[in-house]
Amino acid sequence: MKFLMPFTLFLAASGLLLAADAVTYVAHDKVTTALAKGGPLASGSDLAVSGNHRSGPGEVEVHTKETDIFYITDGTATIITGGTMVGGKETAKDQIRGTDVKGGETHHVSKGDVMVIPAGTPHWFKEVSPQVSYFVVKVLKP
Repeated sequence: MKFLMPFTLFLAASGLLLAADAVTYVAHDKVTTALAKGGPLASGSDLAVSGNHRSGPGEVEVHTKETDIFYITDGTATIITGGTMVGGKETAKDQIRGTDVKGGETHHVSKGDVMVIPAGTPHWFKEVSPQVSYFVVKVLKP
């Protein structure tokens, strides 16, 4: 599991591991499943970690109180960040989903890439070719 070392070092360097409420161990089989199908791996009062897998584009998202940190473990995708969300509607508390982005910056991501998306920033998996698997750490604001 070569990808776990850079991810762990990244989190430790950014101080995010200190945000957990308690030590959490997640066995490799659960991690593998989460990266193949999506699912939660760990959480605390100010963070959540999950594995995600996409085989197609998603909706535009804005999380008003969550910073997303993506670590791409496999595959490729085109992610649009910033700009102005089109057709935004609140789908849950502090969560807005839309249909498009006007403006924004295009990022072509692949295995080993890390992306930090601050709270309040529109972001969108516009294209996935043919699939992408990634960890997401959500750093939660009170």
